[in-house]
Amino acid sequence: MDRRAFIRTAGVAAVAQAALQAQDSNAILVDPEPLFEISPHLYMQFMEPLGTTDSSVEAAWDYGPDDWRSDFIDVVKNLAPDVVRFGGLYSRYYKWREGVGPVASRPWVRNYVWGGKETNRVGTREFVDFCRRVGADPLYCVNFLSDGEQRYRQTPEGDRTGDPREAADWVSYANDPDNRERQSHGAIEPYGIRLWQIGNETSYGNQTFTKEESIARTVEFAKAMKERDSSIRLIGWGDRRGTSELWAADLLKQAGEYLDFVAIHMMGQSPRRPDTVLKGLRYQSAPERAWQELIELADNVEKRVAELEQAISGFGPRFGIAITEGHLSLSPSNANPILAEWLSAVYHARSLNIYQRHGARVKIATAADFQGNRWTVNAVVLQTPRGISYPMPAGSIAGLFKRYNGRQGVRVKSAPSGLDVAASRTGNKVFLHIVNTEYSRSVAATFAVERAAVAKAAIRYIAPADLRQYVNQDQPDVFKPAETTLPPAAVFQWRFPPGAVAAVELDYV
Repeated sequence: MDRRAFIRTAGVAAVAQAALQAQDSNAILVDPEPLFEISPHLYMQFMEPLGTTDSSVEAAWDYGPDDWRSDFIDVVKNLAPDVVRFGGLYSRYYKWREGVGPVASRPWVRNYVWGGKETNRVGTREFVDFCRRVGADPLYCVNFLSDGEQRYRQTPEGDRTGDPREAADWVSYANDPDNRERQSHGAIEPYGIRLWQIGNETSYGNQTFTKEESIARTVEFAKAMKERDSSIRLIGWGDRRGTSELWAADLLKQAGEYLDFVAIHMMGQSPRRPDTVLKGLRYQSAPERAWQELIELADNVEKRVAELEQAISGFGPRFGIAITEGHLSLSPSNANPILAEWLSAVYHARSLNIYQRHGARVKIATAADFQGNRWTVNAVVLQTPRGISYPMPAGSIAGLFKRYNGRQGVRVKSAPSGLDVAASRTGNKVFLHIVNTEYSRSVAATFAVERAAVAKAAIRYIAPADLRQYVNQDQPDVFKPAETTLPPAAVFQWRFPPGAVAAVELDYV
């Protein structure tokens, strides 16, 4: 068929499809006009040394070959994060120079928050190497004068706070092509770390900086760090203390010229119902109700994002939102077994869809802690002392959505009741991220692109028959996505099983 005939045929097909879809209440109808560019940093994972609480970083290192565990590397490559962040509360007492240079001379240090000691076997070089091997950009959270916590000024091990010069020296160590300190450690080429966060949960609790102190210190740190490398992109802390207003607006008023992103953390989600089943093992006797409560918790994610969008709406489009922690912590803290079950999928998938639908502002986001051997809030579980690594439901969904996603956000004009949908496109492909929020009802859908004809449809999906299906070391691939390509048809359609999560790829002409 020549080009003119092809275009004429495609146009007729598009008109026919549009006529059919206009009368179809089951249609997922997408307007392919781009709304915004999807951030190349959107899908983040978060790595923090957690000491005796959950052996995360140490459990991921294999001291036999003296390298990252190969099974961990393989799982993370499939997870395909855009960014991996190193920090958290650990950054309040982390001294970066203790993690560089000859391994034999790196000191063991006390992990004040999480218990035990850390070896510093994983330092700047090793973390950046890990990020490069899995295709992610590294993001460091600097020691922000311990976020104002005075107890770290005088510890048995000395002053553990980090000042602006220490942070700036780290930027130089990482990015200055001629940095002699890094070169003396055998790294001739710079690491090129572009993403840095100033402050971690600075507003949480009463022992940290006040808003005014935090903003003033943010300016000091940002100036010092950007003097060393003006190309770095900085994240400032913008969440609230208690029930007060978000710090974000005042942060951008006073420090906006130095910043690129405003951070909050999307955790501490509390079930709304006084008789909640999301505590302990209560959900096991009422799984459908637990499913509904998790949908309610995801609604709160949207409210939080919208609130922060409103707070920074007057500061122009260049400032992004960075949700640099965002795991779902239920009682018992960080270890509720529901997070290993597909029941939790509705929260994780809806949260990721919310972040993408708000992608005009949300530029960095995560739905889990990253890796460890005990917590259930992780994206990846490491069997220890040896064994395998495998993704939790949060990780399986994040990997599926990340691998099959477009570069531009587009609008979903209609969708059947029960389906939560986020859409994107690249060229003549549309990608749909879909979760069936119905616990026991399948939902049929047809696929249409406005002003175009769908020529091909492929679906990758996770749809366990029992929503209480769980993952562990004995069945690590239980949530591995299945794949189907729909046969040619005038209108492409598929029925989403109860609780299914899917990435749909549509080629259109």
